[in-house]
Amino acid sequence: MKLVKKITQSKLGVICLVTILVVLFFGVTTTGFLSGNNLNSIMISMCLPGTIAIGMSMLLISGEIDLSAGYEACMGGLVCAMLIGAGLPWPVALLLTLVAGCIMGGILAFLVNKVGLFGFISSMAMISVYNGFSMIITKAQTITISTDNAAFFKIGAGSIWFFPIPFIIMVALMVVYGVILYKTEFGRTIYMTGGNRAAARLCGVNRKKITTILYINNGALAAFAGAVVAARMHNASPSACTTGATDAITAAVLGGVAFRGGDGNMVGCFIGLALVTFFNSGLTASGLQAYWQIVIQGLLLFAALCIDFFNARARQKALEG
Repeated sequence: MKLVKKITQSKLGVICLVTILVVLFFGVTTTGFLSGNNLNSIMISMCLPGTIAIGMSMLLISGEIDLSAGYEACMGGLVCAMLIGAGLPWPVALLLTLVAGCIMGGILAFLVNKVGLFGFISSMAMISVYNGFSMIITKAQTITISTDNAAFFKIGAGSIWFFPIPFIIMVALMVVYGVILYKTEFGRTIYMTGGNRAAARLCGVNRKKITTILYINNGALAAFAGAVVAARMHNASPSACTTGATDAITAAVLGGVAFRGGDGNMVGCFIGLALVTFFNSGLTASGLQAYWQIVIQGLLLFAALCIDFFNARARQKALEG
């Protein structure tokens, strides 16, 4: 009983317990849910929202947000595919894709820190810009990547033992960013920026500098995620990654990353990601119609935001009391 009480008193403990229950429920009720092939598919499905969730979590902890990250990923995949199609070696194309992601993140940083717009509004506007621009440059067509790029395809579809390479890359990135958050001065300033801006300012923290770095970092990670999807699919599409931001935000907030900033970590982000992915995979395996899946996924995001709201209110009451 003490163990159960200890688990339920911890946010990570609760989300772990819910994830285990979801896995057990679909494992019992759905044939083949825990098979090797399905688990491999689940790991691959985690990679796009998971990679985006890394940069998104950093932004959320700092008190910012980027709703256009999924469309930045689309642009990243398209840029990478077009550069490879133009004859550039794939490592150069991938590097330039990261540069393009940094530029997209830099645009948002400029709108937030220089123009003075809210990140929510700025990124909403950029969704239309990136969506429209991707349709213009591709004429709404899929860009196929030549089969001569076998080494590039391994980034998206290769595996080491049982684990897909993109999953390994995502986990490695989460570890690196987790260390940055918890073990470096820069990580501490991110928490200060999101937790108490007035106190951060008094301590000499340059909020605009921090958020600029995080927006640029988020754009680069989103573009990289899009390139990995293009490597897996052998093509890039204007609509390939559009749900990435929603899934990333849901995963991060479910994992304990505060929507209003100041709290969260990569461990929680990974657990939240696992819950979202297992849940989505279970809905698909159970044969639920696609539009009902969309409704349920929306309700899951709503539940995550409600949990975050009540946690924030409880923390505020504790401080006032």
